[in-house]
Amino acid sequence: MKRILIIDDEKDLCTIIKHFLIKKNCDVDIAHSLSEGYHKLKLRKPDILLLDNNLPDGKGWLAAVDIKRKYPDISITLISAYRDKALCHYDLKEFNILEKPVSLSSIEQYI
Repeated sequence: MKRILIIDDEKDLCTIIKHFLIKKNCDVDIAHSLSEGYHKLKLRKPDILLLDNNLPDGKGWLAAVDIKRKYPDISITLISAYRDKALCHYDLKEFNILEKPVSLSSIEQYI
């Protein structure tokens, strides 16, 4: 069973994705900020991280670089409501990038 952590401040979106992934036999946890997400990462390292790019306490792409350095085995997918300039200008090839609105089928590709 894959462990997945979703870090996104859109609570309704998290709930929809979580229920979808549970039906796909995944163990899913949710955080609504980077600080909460880092805490949950330390408690129970996930196999997959779905990470919003624009969070109340920071940019997801910066966190993704840090998380990948600390936890190189975690597969990270960045989710962005708009094509952030940083996502275009930095070498983020090791991360999957999905633009909102995301479809459940597009998320399924990365699990």
